[in-house]
Amino acid sequence: MTSYLPSPKEIRDLFGELLDRDVQVAPNAPLAPTPNNPCTVAVYVDDSLQVTAVVALDLPLSAHAGASIGLVPVAGAEAAIEERTLPEVLRENVYEVLNIAASLFNVNGARHVRLYDVHHAGAPVPGDVLARALTLGRREDLAVEVGGYGGGRLSVVLVA
Repeated sequence: MTSYLPSPKEIRDLFGELLDRDVQVAPNAPLAPTPNNPCTVAVYVDDSLQVTAVVALDLPLSAHAGASIGLVPVAGAEAAIEERTLPEVLRENVYEVLNIAASLFNVNGARHVRLYDVHHAGAPVPGDVLARALTLGRREDLAVEVGGYGGGRLSVVLVA
C-alpha cells in the first residue's frame, strides 16, 4: 500500500469545513521550521507505527487555525504570534485540527494513517522530526488564509 498526498483543494476543503470559515490556499515555498521560524509539526504513523507523513504549520497559521476552531478572538491569535509561542488553549485547538487532518491521508487504497505526536510552535522539535519536515519530494507547500483571522504557511510531507 502507498501513502496518499492530499491535493491543495482537499486541504482547503478540510480546513474550510472544520473552521467554518472561507479558506484560501495558494502554492508557496517549502516551510522550514527553525528557531527563528517556529512551527507546529505533526507526526502521522500507519498501523505499524511507521512514520508516513508530517504536517508543519508556521506560528501564524497555528495561531489562526487554533483560534478560529475555538472561536477565540483574533486578538488571541495575534498575541500568540507576538509572543512567539502558543498558549495552552491554542495548542489544544490546533491539536484537534491536526488530529482531524489525518482524514486527508485515509483514502481507498492507501495505508491507514493516524496522528501520533504534535510538537507545538515555540517548543523544541526533535531532530528526526525536523529532518522529515525538510524532506523534498512528495509534498504540498501552501499559503493558507483563514477568513476573518489571517494566514500562514503549511507543508504536508510524505516520508514513506
